[in-house]
Amino acid sequence: MLVDESRPHLNEQAVKLRPLVEQHVDVVALEDIGGDLPTEEIDFAIVLGGDGSMLRAAHRLGYQQLPILGVNLGHLGFLADLQPELLPLLLPQVAAGEYRVISHLMFECEVISKGKTVHQALGLNEVSVLAGAPFKILEVQLYVDSELVTTYSCDGLIVSTPVGSTAHSLSAGGPILRKDLQAFVISPISPHTLTNRPVVDSAERVFELVVPQPHEGTSLVVDGKVLCQPTANDRIRITRSKAQFQLVEIAGYGYYRTLREKLGWGGRLPRDD
Repeated sequence: MLVDESRPHLNEQAVKLRPLVEQHVDVVALEDIGGDLPTEEIDFAIVLGGDGSMLRAAHRLGYQQLPILGVNLGHLGFLADLQPELLPLLLPQVAAGEYRVISHLMFECEVISKGKTVHQALGLNEVSVLAGAPFKILEVQLYVDSELVTTYSCDGLIVSTPVGSTAHSLSAGGPILRKDLQAFVISPISPHTLTNRPVVDSAERVFELVVPQPHEGTSLVVDGKVLCQPTANDRIRITRSKAQFQLVEIAGYGYYRTLREKLGWGGRLPRDD
């Protein structure tokens, strides 16, 4: 069981839930997401928190990903989508092996300067180039397999995985991609040219971003954390990773149910008779 111990209210709830979980599975330990994993054999991890906790767990596991069951103690919860009150119903199914593990795309982000990699990160959600101060329009060049696609004049550019398509990319007007698709979506933030729309392409491609004239505050952000401030000589390369995020899915609690409940896709509005 993994929890962010820097947030006391989450840790308190995790301690309360542990006896319930132990009725159905053997708990190796209740660990801080930021710590080291126990060395014992582990079948899967239960992450208690929100989507931020799920992201931190994915980063912590690195290239040795475990299946993760996400229990939502946060807000929306697209990844940690199971409510704690459902655990008595669903944990017996998990203990009986009545679940499947869905693999999700992760990526490598490299910053290459003068032919050398100067920064590198493994990510799950997205890579963002943000204009920053002095908050003028930024030009970002996009290359796919070394071919120039276009130069965006925008407030920033997002290259997102399907998992990240319901995060920053969605707020920038990007499409929702089913989480197990092997694709990236490129979404400009407030593009100056209205015909610059989000583009979806295969994860087998190599995506590169170049910022010819970065601002003083221009930043390269990977999964919400600043990786560096790119220079005009940098090429930001995004490729699929050999690591794959592993999410436990239980029958009846799949992708479209999550979208329907989290985004309020309730169908027709109720009538006032």
